[in-house]
Amino acid sequence: MQVSIACTEQTMRSRNSDDRLCGPRPAANQNGTGGGGGGHPKYRTVAVVTRNLNHHLSYHRGPIILRESTGRATGMKYRNLGKSGLRVSCLGLGTWVTFGSQISDEVAENLMTIAYENGVNLFDTAEVYASGKAEQTLGNILKKKEWRRSSYVITTKIYWGGQAETERGLSRKHIIEGLRGSLERLQLDYVDIVFANRMDANSPMEEIVRAMTYVINKGMAMYWGTSRWSAMEIMEAYSVARQFNLIPPVCEQAEYHMFQREKVETQLPELYHKIGVGSMTWSPLACGLITGKYEERVPENSRASIKGYHWLKEKAVSEEGKKQQAKIKELQPIAERMSCTVAQLAIAWCLRSEGVSSVLLGVSSPEQLLENLGSIQVLSQLTAQTIAEIDLILCNKPNVKKESRS
Repeated sequence: MQVSIACTEQTMRSRNSDDRLCGPRPAANQNGTGGGGGGHPKYRTVAVVTRNLNHHLSYHRGPIILRESTGRATGMKYRNLGKSGLRVSCLGLGTWVTFGSQISDEVAENLMTIAYENGVNLFDTAEVYASGKAEQTLGNILKKKEWRRSSYVITTKIYWGGQAETERGLSRKHIIEGLRGSLERLQLDYVDIVFANRMDANSPMEEIVRAMTYVINKGMAMYWGTSRWSAMEIMEAYSVARQFNLIPPVCEQAEYHMFQREKVETQLPELYHKIGVGSMTWSPLACGLITGKYEERVPENSRASIKGYHWLKEKAVSEEGKKQQAKIKELQPIAERMSCTVAQLAIAWCLRSEGVSSVLLGVSSPEQLLENLGSIQVLSQLTAQTIAEIDLILCNKPNVKKESRS
């Protein structure tokens, strides 16, 4: 029997607090009572549960609220991944470009250690990153550190696994074989989340959802999600899962920063409320553009100077890139007033968006990582007035139905 981990607002409203606390009510016996004594079954069941849990729980009525918590030792904030029960750090460490490519394994280990010790429990990779080397590096570090497997969350993405036709896409064959390959490189028995790393028009949706359900049932993954899927495609996957009693996705990975707002601010919040799909966002600094380091030139060893990333260099020196750099300069006084850097302001700005469970950081040095982690302290300073000031500068706020949290 498949059990869904996503819940809708409609479902939550249709079940009262007694149902949520007590579960299904016992059937009435011939005397018109429940299975254990006289009185109305509803009130008797609630009374029993209340007595048993009185010393441990405060009786709560109304809809379940997914609350953000803060680590006492680190100050890291933790949120539910969508409306699943998985708790992830609001900042995660990504391995795109960096692990197995831009930085040495020693630096990668240092970054992971700093992140973990500062409360980060989410580490993201993909089979395509550095042609599998990113997963290998991540796996070697995890094996060396010997952290409790239950204390961190590993995510990987499946789509581009090799040159052969059967090593790409989201066929049942590649989802299963690709994930097995990732687990071998990671030296893990399972990943916490496996993402479909873009939609595959050549694979039927039912086949994709069934394959994801299979790898979860086999213990190769705990959850599955999507990356760079449209809202319509995510809804289709959810509908297929509901129709065939399969497991639906819990999260969408999407690009989100001050110059890329439409999807995360207008489409994904609706999915979050309707079907419980959360957002895990990446590139909060627009591949470094928001840091201002590309203002005058492209520095050596920067992401834009790496082979295969000429598109980033062209974007930085384009007319649009220059306009964005000008807006970043206008944000500087706001950052100074808040005693933070523009990078910290930009990451905190991403964290304030409704439905965003975690923001993935892409860093190449310990100094950069520590700076980015400092954005958590900036989040509490982002008042509605400050956000309005930022929107006035950016001039690209989408037409949203609901206000983002501030």
